[in-house]
Amino acid sequence: MSRKPLIGVSACTKQIGHHSFHIAGDKYLRAAAIAGVPLVIPALDELIDPATLLESFDGLLFTGSPSNVEPHHYGGPASEPGTHHDPFRDRLTLPLIRAAVDAGIPVFGICRGFQEMNVAFGGSLHQKVHEAGLYQDHRERPDDPLEVQYGLSHALHVQPGGLLERLGLPAQIQVNSVHGQGVERLGAGLRIEALAPDGLIEAFSVEAAQSFALGVQWHPEWQVQSHPHYLALFRGFAEACQARARQR
Repeated sequence: MSRKPLIGVSACTKQIGHHSFHIAGDKYLRAAAIAGVPLVIPALDELIDPATLLESFDGLLFTGSPSNVEPHHYGGPASEPGTHHDPFRDRLTLPLIRAAVDAGIPVFGICRGFQEMNVAFGGSLHQKVHEAGLYQDHRERPDDPLEVQYGLSHALHVQPGGLLERLGLPAQIQVNSVHGQGVERLGAGLRIEALAPDGLIEAFSVEAAQSFALGVQWHPEWQVQSHPHYLALFRGFAEACQARARQR
């Protein structure tokens, strides 16, 4: 009997009371379960051998987060005081993304995970998209209920001939928009898969990847079973993870 694929899900670190915790959002774990058995990877780069992770998992999901990638990783200016960072997560995920892609392990990055993928491939980020002078405000309104924050916000223009088209997405869909940062300089070897109406990169794939390697700026994990185009992404990821599991 074939086993289900094991899906590694990146963790954030959070201080709760006097103690530090490694956590992953419920919505990401439930969406990862479409592809296999989700397991949270703690942000403990000094204790975890990346080779062991690569040998153990059939796919990796890099999640969104309230924190931002520290700008020194992409040569950006220092963040404003009070900006939420997670250096423990950065130290684990940034090298792990490249290693996983090189090893042919399916990789799916969402929001912060999308930004991590861009940085891992040498790209840079706008720390405040709404102040870049080129784009609309892509942030949610924090006082809105979740159903509004994660509701459909703008069109997404799928680029022809790429991974999203092969996954069955039409030329235009509607997506949510819950982010303050975004791609400034695209990383080396990344192919633009989709754009927002204002030209902001919303999705890319890794051109030379041996397997599924996709990053998206929006949140397809949100109520994924109710959105056919969101579900198509996770089904594509699932197929790649299943293929990896069979190989192993």
